[in-house]
Amino acid sequence: MKYHETKITVRFNEIDAYRIAWHGHYVAWMEIGRNALAGQFELDALQLVSAGYLGPVVALELKFLRPARFNDEVTIQTTLRRSETATLEFITTIVGPDGKKCATGTTTHALIDLDGGLQFQLPPLIAGRIDRLLAWLELP
Repeated sequence: MKYHETKITVRFNEIDAYRIAWHGHYVAWMEIGRNALAGQFELDALQLVSAGYLGPVVALELKFLRPARFNDEVTIQTTLRRSETATLEFITTIVGPDGKKCATGTTTHALIDLDGGLQFQLPPLIAGRIDRLLAWLELP
């Protein structure tokens, strides 16, 4: 399985009193990676809106393994898991400069129309975009 990589450098304002990256920033880093991958397949937040849909986060899981520190260049690896429902489930691994995992996590996004109506099946337009993304990731 392939994944998309986005590199960021931990900024001074992202560290806490313990001199490590504050845990809340990992969620923002996951969003950076997710939007970079999704945007290549017309699935980022604004592209979904132009197609008539929203993809709010309905579940978030994050496991911290090692700290990231000021000025570390971390790599956000993002992929998508195939789903049988009208959801998008992004899987993220944040890797430190030494190649070791700092954190792993997932976000699950429900698909709703612009009036808030929950979609129970993927609309053909969105399904086609997801299929292209999954093919790029080399997922069956």
